[in-house]
Amino acid sequence: MAAGLQLMIIDDEPIVGKRLKRMFEKEGYAVETFLNGASAIEALEKKHFDIIVTDLMMGSVDGMKVLDTAVKKNAGTRVIIITGFGDQGTIDEALNKGASDFLIKPFKFEELYKAVKKAESGLKAT
Repeated sequence: MAAGLQLMIIDDEPIVGKRLKRMFEKEGYAVETFLNGASAIEALEKKHFDIIVTDLMMGSVDGMKVLDTAVKKNAGTRVIIITGFGDQGTIDEALNKGASDFLIKPFKFEELYKAVKKAESGLKAT
């Protein structure tokens, strides 16, 4: 089902976005990358994204703010949080706010791909 699905990737490390974009495009996703939460939220105001993969810690507009905005803008959008700074409280908060998954860096692409496929199957259910 990946064909035509809009995937947003947000990470303040350019190499992360570049690598993930390349890998997910090979899998058939339409991918846009952003280096910060503010520009991603601006894009969410103009365009629908099916799945969002966002870093948690990115400065003034973090992944939780992106999650809040995505859920308010379109409850059907699936959000996956990735971070190097995950504790159980943060994980619980993200999941309670509507995140579909939470991955701790470093992770293998296969783990993220599996989380995206799980999010994709959630799209079919809505």
